[in-house]
Amino acid sequence: MTAGRSMQAGTTGAGEPQAPGNPQAPGNPQAPGNPDGPVALVVDAEGLVCPWPVLKARKALNTLAAGAVIEVIATDPASYIDIPAFCDTGGHVLLDQRRDGLRFVYRVRKGAGD
Repeated sequence: MTAGRSMQAGTTGAGEPQAPGNPQAPGNPQAPGNPDGPVALVVDAEGLVCPWPVLKARKALNTLAAGAVIEVIATDPASYIDIPAFCDTGGHVLLDQRRDGLRFVYRVRKGAGD
């Protein structure tokens, strides 16, 4: 689990903060040397369909200052189009977009407009 606050709907109920993970673990976005900066929130949108992954991402970004980075994990194939479009129209930066098995993982930096 990444360090910082987390919005994990499936593990602790309705978006309660998770315990910080190991920031030194390989592959952890919090690890030293991550050029995109640490992940402030992980948004779990697994099992949700359009428009919920985008709405959860927007809600998470609204709680953060400009420049903060969130990670969104979704299983809806439409999110592969929806999250980049949300970033473009909302003034956010899509830092990374990848598929991990049945999951789609996005790293988004909040723009100054929200």
